[in-house]
Amino acid sequence: MNQLWIDIAAVLAAASPLVIAAMGETISERAGVINLSLDGTMLLAAMTGFAVAVTTQNVLLGFVAAALIGALVAVVLGVFSITLGQSQTAVGFVLALLCTDLSSFLGAPFVRLPGPAVPFMPIPGLADLPVVGTLFFRHDPVIYASFLLIPATAYLLYATRVGLIVRALGERPAAVYARGVDVQRWRYAMLILGGVLVGIAGAAFSLDLKQGWSYRHTFGSGWIVLAIVIFGGWRPLRVALGCYLFAALEILATRSQSALPDIPAQLVQVAPFVLMILVLALVNLASSPLILRRVATLPDVWQRPLLAVIGRLRATAPAALGQPFERP
Repeated sequence: MNQLWIDIAAVLAAASPLVIAAMGETISERAGVINLSLDGTMLLAAMTGFAVAVTTQNVLLGFVAAALIGALVAVVLGVFSITLGQSQTAVGFVLALLCTDLSSFLGAPFVRLPGPAVPFMPIPGLADLPVVGTLFFRHDPVIYASFLLIPATAYLLYATRVGLIVRALGERPAAVYARGVDVQRWRYAMLILGGVLVGIAGAAFSLDLKQGWSYRHTFGSGWIVLAIVIFGGWRPLRVALGCYLFAALEILATRSQSALPDIPAQLVQVAPFVLMILVLALVNLASSPLILRRVATLPDVWQRPLLAVIGRLRATAPAALGQPFERP
């Protein structure tokens, strides 16, 4: 049983960069802006954070530099998509490619170098508690921050006036503009906040989870975060659940590789991505009108539980997501 709790704690730790990035993307998409540059931003931030930390021997400065990279990329995306009204998808995709190549080019001198890392910091007293201590209080500051960020994001979006404005920006920006809210300024603010969290997530890889820097160190993680935000229905708690699910699939795939040596390593490595795509397909299927019509024809004994499950799985994107806003 102790091994089970240790494994669950490992999943919680492995998911921490994904959680941080996913909370940032959830905030920006709730405001109506898709940051498709995530994968490249995380790579460039991971490289920058590690390079600064190695040069200064200061992990905190590494995270600050990574956060600034995330904010800078978000500003560039905002200038083209929010101010100039260009396609958020196209601009974000180009930025993803640009940042990916920049991380490979600029990070070449730092490949495989040893460097500082986030220190292990169990919380005195709480770390010795049975089960709970193993799960939540025997980690490092980055993982603790990922735990706190989930309820903080949910509180921001659902229990504050700021959250009400942010959600309205993604649903009916014209309505909040009519009430005196500067839509573009607020979207910039939420996009930059999300970018800062994405940058920190990149540094969390190179300075904590996968210490060091190598070619395309976090490659694919940004795309997974985008998929998880969809899977989570743009709701922080469900998005976090998707992050932990993917981390569990990755750990399971890694361990099965040694248990099943006949299976090609490449197949094991891509298995979590395939399973995540299947989960996304299931979520989208739950939103299909055809499925709802079929369920409506079933007897009540089947219809009610199925509708309850569909209600949990359905994910409706913010109505104005990806749409530029022009002042009347």
